[in-house]
Amino acid sequence: MVTPDLFISVPCPTYPEIRLCLLPGRKIRKIFAQSPPDAVHIATEGPLGLAARNHCVKYDIPFTTAFHTRFAEYVNARIKMPVSWGYAALRWFHRPSRAMMVATASLETDLKSRGFSNIVRWTRGIDTTLFFPRNSSSLDYARPIFLYVGRIAVEKNIENFLALHLPGKKVVVGEGPQRKELERKYPDAAFLGLKEGEDLAKIYAAADVFVFPSKTDTFGLVLLEALASGVPVAAYPVTGPLDVIGNHPVGILDSDLRKAAIEALDINRETCREYAMAFSWAISAGQFKENLAIRAEVI
Repeated sequence: MVTPDLFISVPCPTYPEIRLCLLPGRKIRKIFAQSPPDAVHIATEGPLGLAARNHCVKYDIPFTTAFHTRFAEYVNARIKMPVSWGYAALRWFHRPSRAMMVATASLETDLKSRGFSNIVRWTRGIDTTLFFPRNSSSLDYARPIFLYVGRIAVEKNIENFLALHLPGKKVVVGEGPQRKELERKYPDAAFLGLKEGEDLAKIYAAADVFVFPSKTDTFGLVLLEALASGVPVAAYPVTGPLDVIGNHPVGILDSDLRKAAIEALDINRETCREYAMAFSWAISAGQFKENLAIRAEVI
């Protein structure tokens, strides 16, 4: 794998947790020359992904890409650049790809309506041996506990969750540029910072409802991690939750997020776990490999 840690990088403006590679083109050319790839997959549209894309196009190397993040909406939320400009740039980036992998049917439909082509499906998977129902004593707060896990940034719409009038306790796990601001504004919520591995798995399992306020995520792996932990989901009826939850009895999707959170308390936790077991790394890896193999046959 060619990852940002192999390059000189700087913090992304307004989002220092993300590192941006500086002028990676020369090193990309060296890496490709030393180890000519059988297949190239570009995971993101940042400077490193752009350098790899341009190299592949220049030397006629077939490659695939993935559409993980609605960068057009994210950039619009930060600097108000028109969403149409963002999608024009994304179409240009992905157009030479032999296949653009997306996680869900609704995202595929939306991107096709925006002029994207060569779309194939690549679902997501989670570690069901790490995320599973456990003892709920890891969080010593008043019940019920409403949990959010993810980046603390404006595009995640977290304030819509924190502003809800809910019983019990709101818990936020993660880091991001909005954390200090939201901690000051909502002192009654518990901000636990970044958690990983067993620590994160225990927190999931100790929650009563997982609240997902984002309206811009293309999937939301945290939804599956919560469900695998036996925790029902409350979310808006938008891309991501609609594909992961849909009409299955493991979450409540409603434009009234408070109503969804309250109603989700009545969902059976065993049903959530059973549903999440269908999303494994093996299935995800198989789809990814098939997408690469399909394109290899065309070359």
